[in-house]
Amino acid sequence: MKVNTAEFIISNSEVKKCPQANMPEYAFIGRSNVGKSSLINMLTNHKSLAKISGKPGKTQLINHFLINKEWYLVDLPGYGYAKVSKNLRSGFSKIIYSYIESRENLVNLFVLVDSRHDAQQIDLNFMEWLNMNGIAFSIVFTKADKLTKKKLADNIETYKKQMLVRWEEMPPYFITSSSSGMGQEEILNFIEETNKIVSF
Repeated sequence: MKVNTAEFIISNSEVKKCPQANMPEYAFIGRSNVGKSSLINMLTNHKSLAKISGKPGKTQLINHFLINKEWYLVDLPGYGYAKVSKNLRSGFSKIIYSYIESRENLVNLFVLVDSRHDAQQIDLNFMEWLNMNGIAFSIVFTKADKLTKKKLADNIETYKKQMLVRWEEMPPYFITSSSSGMGQEEILNFIEETNKIVSF
């Protein structure tokens, strides 16, 4: 798939204000500072579609973008950043879980994790919750360019082992780099192929 158009539609904090659920929707989520905005910009070939900030926790709303006038890309608030106030973290949680549980046209949730680190408990718990609630999701390993090929392969293998302690098999996963464009084709092709088998 080639992204020809990427149009910002709306930012909001209430699921009921999201666009009409008449197109496939793919959402991106992860702990703050995992490189979500950079990844979205890389996937859509737009340098500033999603706002990038040096301050983690910048995304605080549900952000909808219409891609190729065919499907929605959704930028969700990050989670797990300690320096965000308790009330704000609680707000994030309400927004995130309300959206995931009630958005009927959500086809897949891309859960971003930093490829440089071992599996974090907060991510494992979140993915466990998704599984228990029947939410389709994929893992996106970010910042792959920060590691040598061997270290990257070792880290992914370690992550798999940690996942398989609690899971029978690995969910679909993608290895990405916003700097080099690694993973762009794979993720967009995944979305294109999935769109062929869903209808709204």
